[in-house]
This record gives sequence, C-alpha cells and structure tokens, in this order.
Amino acid sequence: MKPSRFALVVSAVVLLSAALPAQAPSPAKQRAVGLVERLAPDLIGLSDRVWSYAETALRETRSAQLLSDYLEKEGFRVERGVAGMATAFTASYGSGAPVIGILGEYDALPGLSQKAVARKEPLEPGAPGHGCGHNLLGTASLGAAVAVKQLIAAGALRGTVRYYGTPAEEAVGGKVYMVREGLFRDLDVCLAWHPADRTEADMFGGQALVDLAVEFRGKTAHAAFDPWNGRSAADAAEAFAHGVNLLREHVRPSVRMHYVTQKAGDVPNVVPEYARVWCWIRDWQMPGVEAVLERVRSIAQGAALIAGVEHSFSIQGGDAEILINTPGARLLDANLRWLGPIQYTAEEQEFARALQAAAGVEPAGLDGSIHPLEGQEPEGGSSDVGDVSYNVPTLHFSVTTAPRRVPWHSWYVVAAGGMSIGHKGMVQAAKVLAATMVDLYENPHLIEEIKADFREKMKGRTYKAYIPAGPPRLP
Repeated sequence: MKPSRFALVVSAVVLLSAALPAQAPSPAKQRAVGLVERLAPDLIGLSDRVWSYAETALRETRSAQLLSDYLEKEGFRVERGVAGMATAFTASYGSGAPVIGILGEYDALPGLSQKAVARKEPLEPGAPGHGCGHNLLGTASLGAAVAVKQLIAAGALRGTVRYYGTPAEEAVGGKVYMVREGLFRDLDVCLAWHPADRTEADMFGGQALVDLAVEFRGKTAHAAFDPWNGRSAADAAEAFAHGVNLLREHVRPSVRMHYVTQKAGDVPNVVPEYARVWCWIRDWQMPGVEAVLERVRSIAQGAALIAGVEHSFSIQGGDAEILINTPGARLLDANLRWLGPIQYTAEEQEFARALQAAAGVEPAGLDGSIHPLEGQEPEGGSSDVGDVSYNVPTLHFSVTTAPRRVPWHSWYVVAAGGMSIGHKGMVQAAKVLAATMVDLYENPHLIEEIKADFREKMKGRTYKAYIPAGPPRLP
C-alpha cells in the first residue's frame, strides 16, 4: 500500500524538522520580545476596542482606522483604501531588503455578539462578534511590526517591515484582491498566525475553497388556479440541492460541500419565478475542488432542465490552500519553544472549563503547550492567506486563545477573545512573530532556505485567483 500524502508530509517533517541549532538569542531578538512586553497594555487596549466594534466584512471602518492610525503615529508610511477596499491598508517602515510582511485581520462574524463571560449572554442580540479571534490576530501582528520598526529605527536591524491590514477574510477574501493588485510582489517573506485552541507551527494548510452561486429564473403563475402555466425556480433549487446531496456519496472523504437557499419564492400560492442557492466546495488542494466544481456545474444544468427554467452559474470567490513552508515552520517552532508554553491562572482555567461545560465537551481547560511539528492532524477551514502563500513564501502558526474543542465561529470564542485568555495568546503570538522576523533580518541564509523551499513547492503548480472582475462585493 502506498503511503498517504499525510504520511509523506510527516516523514519529510521528521527528517527536516530538528529545530534550529541551539544558540543564545541575539540581543536584537531579546529586545524585540521585551518591546512586545512593553507594548502589551497598548495591544490589549487595541484588541478590546476592535472586539467591541465587531465589524463584519468590508465594514471594518473603525477597526481599520484604529489600527492604521496607531501605526501612522508610530512612524509607518500608511496607504489606506488599497485594492479597491476602503478598509484595506498597508503600513511600511524602513528601506531596502529584506522586505518582510506581516498579515493582520480584523473582521467579525454576524450574529455572534457576546459578553466576556462564560455563559451565553450577547452584548447586543443579533449583532456581530469576533468568533474567530480576528481582534487578536490583527493586533498581535501590529505589535510585532511596531517592535521590529523600533529596532530598525535604532539601527539594530536593516530592511523594511510592512503590515497588511486585510479585510473580509470571512467573506470575499480581501487578501486575494490585494494579491491581484501586486501588493505582495516585492516581499521576501510573509508571516501570519491565527487564534486557535492549540499552539503549533502549522504543517497543514487548511482547505482550498470555491464560492459559487446558482440562480434559477422561471415563470410565475397561480399555484392553484393555473400552476401548469408556471415554471418554478424553487423546483430547480430543490433539484439542485438534491443533486449535490446525491453527489456526496461519490466524492473523496476530504471534500466538503455546504449551501444555503437564499431565495425560493415569497408566498405559497405563487409559483416562484426566481431562486438562488449559495454553495461552497472545499478540498485539501484546489485540483480536488475543481473536479467537484465541474460535477456541481452539471448538476445545476440538470436542475434547470428538470424544472424547465433558465439558470446562471457564478464563481463569487475562493481561497487556495496555504502552501506550507518547511524551513519556515522549523523556524517558527524553534521560537515557540524558546518562548515556552503559555501559563494560565486558576481563574482562567476555571473560565475555560465553564465554557467547555457549556459547549458539552470535556472540561479539560486550556492547553498552552507547544505541539510538535510531526503528527499534526489536518483540520477543516479555509483562509485567503493561502493565496498569499502561492505568491510569496509564507510562514504560518497558531496560538491558543480559547479552550480546547469548543466550537469555533461561536460565542465561546468571542468570550475568550475579550478577556485575559485571548490577551495572553495575542501577546505570545506577537512575540513569536517579532522573534522570527529578527531571525530573518539577521540571517539572510534563512530567507534563502525559505525561498528555495517555496520554489520547490511551486513546481508543477499554477496560481489562479477565484475572484470576479472589479472591486469586491459582498454576496
């Protein structure tokens, strides 16, 4: 039996992943971590404000303004409204090579408003909340960028640091539009992290995704008096959904298909003339998504024929899987281990166990340990960081900001992200980012190793952006 792709990756990691040679951290690296410590009160304040704003995709006006203003006051050159998005920006400091980028996000999710308490209690019923921890994500990256900027300003490092304020990760994928505009073209390396329920340098890149919409247009009639004169778009939507569900038996276990029927009529006694189904398809790599996409396209055509209606099939967006950089993962892992595990108070563990009990999962508390590179289990989910990783070497890791196994995109994550559990993870992430960037500035050979791995991983791959022409629009 041939080894699985999972086994091959793990074997490669075991062979290549012995951490960097043990050596004392440089003075600049120690200073970077100390600067993040001094910035921690500011970072917590910024994160809590973004948490309270809880602005959804492409509407992150106050959040983007808050973060970009802070960077501007710190001496960064800020460009706002980039790539056709009012809430997207870049902030740069320094000059010359290397140019190291760092990604920040700050969009919230609809309907997840929640107080920082261990019971379900919205701040405002029905309002958004940070159920993916992006208030922490964008702020930690900012903290690392500021620490490195201060070292460049003091002459301890040479090069350029650039922070990317990237909106709408949860919707249209703002980074994909920024890639299309060439905003990452001059980077040597890009760094990113994500809040999680465990801490590790990531060896799996999530799932590739294509976002599509199918619209059906029929003919109205009275549902009782003359239904034979009607052609129901709702019938086509039902046939489409049934076809997708039949397809589930005939796809690989790694495939995910999920959809909602957004429109299928208004009242029962009128044959609906319009229906719209919104669907996402995922797999570990984009070729797998594309194979299923063609099957779904045929199902849409068949559904229209069944109901005798017209149809349209539109690609609205999509994300590539994150292209993992093995030397970059080793570097991140070494810095995670140098900094050590996150320590929690008894009160924080009690809060975490209360969240877990409310979620109906084992009340095991928080896991602040550093998980190894080998043996990681692939997990579902997609990110527009993947599109960046296909254009510039990208290093990605996760840090604990919520209790183990509570549902993600949920009120449990909002609660943890608005108090000290989330704050500790955020500050730890900022330290890892800052320390890793110092390593890259001080050791050009690390950048060359990372670039060589990127070139090798890109052999036989072609990047394709799954976004429509023009500026981003919400579905």
